[in-house]
Amino acid sequence: MTVKAPVVGEKEILEILERTGVLQEGHFVLTSGLHSNRYLQCARALQYPWESQILAQAIVERLGERDVDVVVGPAMGGITLAYEVARLLGVRGLFTERQEGRMTLRRGFVLKPDERVLVVEDVITTGGSVEEVIEVVETLGAKPIGVASLVDRSGGRADFGVPFTPLIALPIETWKPEDCPLCRQGVPTDKPGSRAQHTRRH
Repeated sequence: MTVKAPVVGEKEILEILERTGVLQEGHFVLTSGLHSNRYLQCARALQYPWESQILAQAIVERLGERDVDVVVGPAMGGITLAYEVARLLGVRGLFTERQEGRMTLRRGFVLKPDERVLVVEDVITTGGSVEEVIEVVETLGAKPIGVASLVDRSGGRADFGVPFTPLIALPIETWKPEDCPLCRQGVPTDKPGSRAQHTRRH
């Protein structure tokens, strides 16, 4: 039997992120190539199935009566969350990944023409990974109908041409490498993202 998680607000979402150690302080090189003094490692929250269910349920509640056939998340950050959202919606949960630097759908996953696709990511910074997923979806003839995420750290700049539903907005300061005050101070960098190259956008 599936236990329905309670509906939670932004305060409760932030409490989950804080108690699971999602928000980290330091000198980080993001997958966008930008530098920041804060990093959101959402995998720390999603490692707990009960927390994942609460967060996914909050996304589903905020989506309302949206007709979704498939949920797709980019590897790595979007995999667990996309699966949890898909499970609650009673639809398939897929993930895209990069092959030779290009976002693609592998492992026998198929999108049928005109299937309605919800794209789910953990954190949106520039939105580049989500844009790549949307391109894959459209190339295969399916229809992206929305984007959802745990955190929007884009400062409201993310625009995917479809409704965007983040659980919480956390505008965290970022700098280009040449403008980074932490670099000027000689603070060592950390590259916590899942990609070895940081020339692609998150």
